[in-house]
Amino acid sequence: MIDDAKTTRPGTELTADICIVGAGAAGITLALELIGSGKSVLVLESGGMKPEDSAQALYTGETTDEALHPPPDKYRVRTFGGSTTIWGGRCMPLDPIDFEARDYLPHSGWPIRYDDLAPFYPRANELVEAGKFAYTAETAYDGPAPPAIRGFDSDKVSQNRLERFSLPTNFAASHGDKLAAATNVRVLLHANCTGIRLTADGTAVDHLDVAVLDGPRFTVKAREVVLATGGLEVPRLLLASNDVKPAGVGNDHDVVGRYYMCHIAGTAGTLTVTKPRSDVHHGYVVTPDGIYARRRFAINEPVQRALRVGNFIARLHFANLNNPAHRSGILSGLYLAKSFISYEYSKRLHDGQPRTFKTWLLHARNIVFDPFDTLAFLWHWITKRTLARRKFPSVVIPSRANRFSLDFHSEQQPSPDSRITLIEQRDALGLPQIRIDWRYTQWDIDTVRVSLGVIRDELARTGCGRLEYNEATVAEEALRYGAYGGHHIGTARMGADPKTSVVDADLRVHGVRNLSIASAAVFPTSSQANPTLTIVALAVRLAARLRAA
Repeated sequence: MIDDAKTTRPGTELTADICIVGAGAAGITLALELIGSGKSVLVLESGGMKPEDSAQALYTGETTDEALHPPPDKYRVRTFGGSTTIWGGRCMPLDPIDFEARDYLPHSGWPIRYDDLAPFYPRANELVEAGKFAYTAETAYDGPAPPAIRGFDSDKVSQNRLERFSLPTNFAASHGDKLAAATNVRVLLHANCTGIRLTADGTAVDHLDVAVLDGPRFTVKAREVVLATGGLEVPRLLLASNDVKPAGVGNDHDVVGRYYMCHIAGTAGTLTVTKPRSDVHHGYVVTPDGIYARRRFAINEPVQRALRVGNFIARLHFANLNNPAHRSGILSGLYLAKSFISYEYSKRLHDGQPRTFKTWLLHARNIVFDPFDTLAFLWHWITKRTLARRKFPSVVIPSRANRFSLDFHSEQQPSPDSRITLIEQRDALGLPQIRIDWRYTQWDIDTVRVSLGVIRDELARTGCGRLEYNEATVAEEALRYGAYGGHHIGTARMGADPKTSVVDADLRVHGVRNLSIASAAVFPTSSQANPTLTIVALAVRLAARLRAA
């Protein structure tokens, strides 16, 4: 059942066995997994069926440096389906090393192992509509699939690991009908949780305060409460709920909001492949189950340990589109279209340089003198991206010169100084806004620098190519786009010790017996992987516990 909280009478007390706050990837997953459980489930969603400016404005806040981190109302959507309504669909699991306590990475180590989460990944893959759980070329394809670079055989850098792509799946569009038909699940739109009210002794949630913008206020009582509001809103709500616990819920040891991570991501260097063009395949190869998948270069785990660096992957990428010297009409078309592309994606197309009239003319010239490739690309994009249900994931442009850049994605060190705090300004519901102070460390930069060096040396050793980049500018390249996108990680971290974590291995808030968190906020480390698939897997695991309770 899907209802609207606007019709709720002021002062009403709603009850449920389980109340889920937030209807994004985690919240909808939990609700789906609890259908038919015999438990009544209430899902509180702040937004409506479509994005609304008034709801989105509730995300407004501050960031210490917008060059390093986007404003908090970007990369997130306050609507039914949450940020799955805008995500790119890239899926991959975490790696076993990500769960380890590594002596060279302070504050690392999960209270669960990869094997504890592995049984829940296949179901997560189904829910994100990324096919079967197969993330190596050997397991994903029935026969040989073309490598990224034929002949690149290395025991330090793997090229057999895959990223698979969702539709990208809008969880509201793909799964909303199931929730609407469920007899034990009720989704309540425009329902904003404004406070977690604990019992007098602080050991349990007594009730939730809920408000509708310009509408009624009411309460919810549930035997179990789950926060599934994302890595920025989770700490906001915990910190703001300070009537019983002055420092906030779950924050007896000043951990909530700390250890905030995203990913370090960017493009670097010029890779000239010295193999024939027929030996290079940097695009997508559709799996037998119809999923777009692509190989990545990954630094193998023994090498990470030996070099004391974080998890790192890279992909073959097109040349710098901002420089019209590439003479590609396709790339110039993308450059000129940046103003019409959403903030979330246009930022990756911006190099920070002013757009001059001369530059515009040179890009326009490229389009005029490269009309056939440009028109072919447009036709492919319209048919395979704009009109297709399963969308072609990204721009892939063959290089006549066999030259590429490396698009990389790298782990961050969890730092207690990188954090989310509350400020005095309040939103329209009276909730304090947040201030984002995202910080990187020298270790983050060293991971990128050392990993690029490993790939460069292995390309040279195997005779496959030359990777040229300026080591002195690695930090600049790694931070060109700042904190990567909507990957809001670590602000309510998982751990065995309440002094250094917010939730336990079962995702239950330390000391609060009926409050759990389903979000990337609970990740103790960030890995190299986009977080959505693991968020969903953790939600499936949590739902299994709640069903059994």
